[in-house]
Amino acid sequence: MSKTYNILMYSHDTYGLGHIRRTMAIASQLKCHGVNILIITGSPIVGRFEFPEQIDFVRVPGMIKQSNDNYIPHSIKIDPIHAMSIRQSIIDATAKSFQPDLFIVDKAPRGLKHEIMPTLEWMKQYGKTRTILGLRDIMDDSKSTTTDWEDKGIYDVLDNLYSEIWVYGHREYYDPIQEYSIPESISKKMIFTGYIPREIHARTCPDIRKNGKKLVVITAGGGGDGYPMMDSYLKALEKYGPQNFRTVMVTGPFMPADMRHDLAERAKKLSVTFYHFYRKMEKLFSNADLVVSMGGYNTICEILSHKQVSLIVPRETPRLEQTIRAEVLKEQNLADFIPWHDLGPDTMMEKVNNLLNNSKIIREAVSNFKFTGLDVMHQRVNAFKDIC
Repeated sequence: MSKTYNILMYSHDTYGLGHIRRTMAIASQLKCHGVNILIITGSPIVGRFEFPEQIDFVRVPGMIKQSNDNYIPHSIKIDPIHAMSIRQSIIDATAKSFQPDLFIVDKAPRGLKHEIMPTLEWMKQYGKTRTILGLRDIMDDSKSTTTDWEDKGIYDVLDNLYSEIWVYGHREYYDPIQEYSIPESISKKMIFTGYIPREIHARTCPDIRKNGKKLVVITAGGGGDGYPMMDSYLKALEKYGPQNFRTVMVTGPFMPADMRHDLAERAKKLSVTFYHFYRKMEKLFSNADLVVSMGGYNTICEILSHKQVSLIVPRETPRLEQTIRAEVLKEQNLADFIPWHDLGPDTMMEKVNNLLNNSKIIREAVSNFKFTGLDVMHQRVNAFKDIC
């Protein structure tokens, strides 16, 4: 039996859906003959997704972020320090048992509360595993990111414990090397992959596209902070009355129950199709004429994969990542956005109507947009071991 090439992936997943969905998208595309992929995740809903052959996951106790550096267990009622100890033990034992050839870490260089540091140190001593840090296109604004990385010693971690750093974006759109003051010893290890494409679903689903009306899909990703955007959208429909378009609303599984129930009741009165979680978002995106979202990395990749027009309502706290991304995409004519401080029913209705009826420039830019993320990652894996 020929030896397999083992890829271990880490996604800390304390908030939202973006980390686990990005990790799964990468895993599904790196999977090929002779490759095994194991994902370590704290996502409480990872079991709701379908996992193809050669890909499996190890679930560590989930943690909820209360503030920038304060986390508590998601379900089990134990001391946070104890919960983190359990997570770290599982991660370390999994790595040593699986003996990966490649370790891909999503976003957090040290892991949650530096839980993967022992594993990274072991891999450096072990000498067999190439370590990859995968960063989304934008982390946060320049000052916040550089201050955070300096305070936490992230630059030293990037320099000493990672073989390569994959940036899932375009340097010409946003340059983290310049923005985050990254020294040459680290920047020479950085590979700009471009955005990561998603599975594309065929258009025309009779159960979604009804009565020949245009379709607006509004989604808040995980939904934890999506209520103001969705409240504003429903207020626009309540204020302006019936429209010549239909709406499908997906709040996300992490929106607080009282907020979700409020939206559900109002949506029903407005004939808005409502879901708190939709397993196949690509099905909705493929049939949409406009997608309204908060502009998280994962959602934007799915929207662009389906060549759709997008309206972004980016949050501004606890970080400016979504706002910066929205500004970058607008500069490239790939989307439009509403600044958080301008959010309201009047602005929402104006933007929605304009994008449904006057979006030629965006449609042309989106149709010409090229995804390179998976091609570049395949090239890098092939460079490590010629098996794919």
